[in-house]
Amino acid sequence: MMTLNFKNLAALALTAFVLAGCSSTPTQDEQAGNTETVGVVDQQGGDATTYGAGDEAGMTSEELAAQQAVQEKEAQDREMAALREVRTFYFDFDKSVLKPEAHLPLKAHAAFLAANPDKKVVLNGYTDERGTKEYNLALGERRAKAVARFLVANGASPAQIEVVSYGEEFPAVAGHNEAAWAKNRRVVLEYK
Repeated sequence: MMTLNFKNLAALALTAFVLAGCSSTPTQDEQAGNTETVGVVDQQGGDATTYGAGDEAGMTSEELAAQQAVQEKEAQDREMAALREVRTFYFDFDKSVLKPEAHLPLKAHAAFLAANPDKKVVLNGYTDERGTKEYNLALGERRAKAVARFLVANGASPAQIEVVSYGEEFPAVAGHNEAAWAKNRRVVLEYK
């Protein structure tokens, strides 16, 4: 009977050691990284004050909302600036209709122009080499005017926009094939 109790006691001790070895104690880094916050609501005014060890320690809910709004505005500004980097807009053969992929960048340019009335742009219209010189000058102008109409419809002032057509002059890509022609059918937006 004594051996049975000793075996049970040994098994119990071994189990306890195994379980103790499986548990973990938090390191100093883990303890320092604890950013759990506690919120307290003021019963009188309803303002919430937040306490904690994170970046938002000691900020009210209004301050947190304002900080989040600022961060969202900064992200939107970065996105709009990236869209404004697109300054060349391509057209299909013998067309002056904007492609859908031009809409977002042009809206970003229009918003920038609306917010900065002192800024101006020149819209340079180009075509490929097919067609007569006169026809291509007119087509380049129609393309540049299509971009101008889109900018004005989205907030830019007509006084901020100058339209120029170069027709088939100054090709972006030399060549006599569809790949080259597609790169030459364009409007280039330049800030003055």
